[in-house]
Amino acid sequence: MRRLAEARRRRPEGEVVTGHHNSNHIAPLGQPLAFLLGIESGQVQAKFRTPFRTVEVVPRIWRRESEVLRVVSRRLNDVPRCLADFGEWSLHAYLAGRSLADLVPVGPIGSRRLAALAEFFARLTTVPEDELPELPADWPKDRDSRGFLCWLADFAERSVHRANRPRFGDLFDAVGIPRDAVDRFLRSVPELTPRPFALLHTDVHRANVVVTAGAEGERLSVIDWELALYGDPLHDLATHLVRMDYDKTEHELMVRLWANAMERADHADMTRGVDRDLRVYLSFEYVQSVFPDVMRAALALSDHPEESELGHAAERVCRALGRAREPLALVDDPLDEGAAVQALREWHAADMEWRMERHER
Repeated sequence: MRRLAEARRRRPEGEVVTGHHNSNHIAPLGQPLAFLLGIESGQVQAKFRTPFRTVEVVPRIWRRESEVLRVVSRRLNDVPRCLADFGEWSLHAYLAGRSLADLVPVGPIGSRRLAALAEFFARLTTVPEDELPELPADWPKDRDSRGFLCWLADFAERSVHRANRPRFGDLFDAVGIPRDAVDRFLRSVPELTPRPFALLHTDVHRANVVVTAGAEGERLSVIDWELALYGDPLHDLATHLVRMDYDKTEHELMVRLWANAMERADHADMTRGVDRDLRVYLSFEYVQSVFPDVMRAALALSDHPEESELGHAAERVCRALGRAREPLALVDDPLDEGAAVQALREWHAADMEWRMERHER
């Protein structure tokens, strides 16, 4: 099966879709492989999924996405199955449709779609913890919402900020990210309301929502489960709100629809303290994202970036710093694009020299 799948994966036909974490080759299975998988037709499309070797900026408590999908695809029938896991890459059922990012790249998505996404979050609460892969030994206990947030914050400080200071520290300093950013945020966090834990997707944004047509109308399905966690459901809502970039009206409507969907699912206890605590999780999302946002802007620069390219990267950096300004209690003048361009230019020159020295060694 592996040899047949590898041969299909390497064929030039099909479409390649890339994201932050994976490259996905969409192509037909072919009859021999389909037969081994118990699928009737070799014309069935599948997704040959290969993870990138990238800077680790988000926590992964379960190293194999297939382990999560094995459980989730049983409980949520619109989640594509993992057909085979070969270790360094995997084969998945392909969901034919268009991503929400293609249909509505920016701006309002409409109340029906908001309601469908709210129902998705509520359905996650039906996935029992004892069916999921084992949690890490240091994982916070159920309802320890503050412990969960502190675990996330510790990951951001230890595995994102400090782990990347050798290469990006001068850039972080130059654009004005405080060295105690995470501690500064934690000192301002009130005691959170204890809420029951549930399965979290943590990455529900427009590119991870597939829109398909069915007999009863449009249907939304959520893909890409490699960043799933088990914890406070408000964290899932907060990451969704930030990454969807809703306007004020849809932001507020999504929060109401989410709370209503949780209550209908007999999980009103998961909505306790939402008005206060959601602001805390949103602030955390803005604080922790300054590190990956700045790094991604810098890493996206070509070997010889033109001014327009540097300007685009500087916009991304200024936006990240601007969103984190209040939760970090920054008092200096906001970073302007000119200063960001200069910081990126200096970092890029030093990084090019460092990479050349490594290559020569």
